[in-house]
Amino acid sequence: MFMAIGGLIGGTSGMLIALAIAIATNAFAYWNSDRMVLRMYGATEVDRSNAPELWGLVQELARRAELPMPRVYIMQNDQPNAFATGRDPQHAAVAVTTGLMDRLSREELVGVLAHELAHIKNRDTLIMTITATIAGAIGMLANFALFFGSSGDNRNNPLGMVGTIALVFLAPIAAGLVQMAISRSREYDADRMGAEIAGQPLWLASALERIEQSAHRVVNNDAERNPATAHMFIINPLAGQGMDNLFATHPSTGNRIARLQSMAQEMQGAAQEAPRRGPWG
Repeated sequence: MFMAIGGLIGGTSGMLIALAIAIATNAFAYWNSDRMVLRMYGATEVDRSNAPELWGLVQELARRAELPMPRVYIMQNDQPNAFATGRDPQHAAVAVTTGLMDRLSREELVGVLAHELAHIKNRDTLIMTITATIAGAIGMLANFALFFGSSGDNRNNPLGMVGTIALVFLAPIAAGLVQMAISRSREYDADRMGAEIAGQPLWLASALERIEQSAHRVVNNDAERNPATAHMFIINPLAGQGMDNLFATHPSTGNRIARLQSMAQEMQGAAQEAPRRGPWG
């Protein structure tokens, strides 16, 4: 997509330049995108000494998931939300907002953290973080199209001025659709595995319902400034309302909750046949 946009802007030379930029952006994103995203949201790393309960929950869940202990971050943001990032489980991080910690019960927090660890275990975090970086770069490339398209020499620009203006609007939408497809396909799997890690699907279901109720009433200014990262969060952090489902970065929260409730019923049925040891005492 990056190369195609470059070709539309500047022909063959534009495509080659876009290819070079895409390779450089991918390389940068692989090594640095996790730190870049955490920096965007002003996330502060914590440990056992300054956030003992949060750190302890992550440690126990990571042990249950058979994962290395990820780094733990807190974002000073009143919107309840969370995301995971990192190129692999050995270089992973989990970030939660202060709003999430303030509004959720301990059990609901466990459900959210287990969901994020599921993303790490499924290795979703690399592709989701790189996608955010590339989508942002496509948006910038489309803006550059205005400069090149309005320059005096348009011989390498097959679109013309009208086509270039259309590209400025269509390229970010195309990148956004890719983000949405990736995010929506991975959230259901992370819900299922997260519920298995926590041992209680209804904890995550309750957390999703509570976050959904609050997320769109509390503006996340950092997310509004960096919409290319929206698909990384457990619930869409953007305040936009009334958008068609095709353009939703996340699957329907109601559908996610329904699947978790169905999973809880299946687990309850299995528990009636054999006593189940409670995962949290």
